[in-house]
Amino acid sequence: MKKQFITKSFVTMALGLCLAAIATPAFAASSTYQIKAGDTFYQISKQYNVPLESVQKANPGVDPQNLQLGQTIQLPVANHVKTTAGQARPYSKVIKAVATAYTGSAEENGGWAGVDYFGNPLKVGTIAVDPDVIPLGSTVYITGYKHGSLPGNGMIAKATDIGGAIKDARVDIYVPGKDASGFGMQNVKIYVLK
Repeated sequence: MKKQFITKSFVTMALGLCLAAIATPAFAASSTYQIKAGDTFYQISKQYNVPLESVQKANPGVDPQNLQLGQTIQLPVANHVKTTAGQARPYSKVIKAVATAYTGSAEENGGWAGVDYFGNPLKVGTIAVDPDVIPLGSTVYITGYKHGSLPGNGMIAKATDIGGAIKDARVDIYVPGKDASGFGMQNVKIYVLK
């Protein structure tokens, strides 16, 4: 039976709201940044969610202790995955996981037929996750699975479901039909998209 997702603590929500208020733009491979008053490499690395060492390596001739207002620096290349549609999508992390599959039958879903955790109809691209590993609502790109009713070579999916057996680096992929037993357990790679 699906368990009710526990609401995050007030402190975590407040921190999340504060972080959400700060825009974190994605950047292309050749992005540059113009130094503003008070900027440091550390602050820029946090703003763009890249390691400090990457900012330093991208700017070998720049003295991080003597940044000048208006100075242009290079931003490191963001990590991108190429989807089956040929798009380069930026991602924040890669998770090696074990995937299983489930259908919309009530027997497999604790009496909840055909709907995800939020009550939306199940569809190809719906996945059940451990919210401590992949937050609910995350968009991911999954590769490495094999199943006739799923897109070949990878698919973009949405983490909108949970399950009692889905813990740690494990994901449950919705498959249409009445039987998911042929899917088994498969090793997959999950790119958490930005």
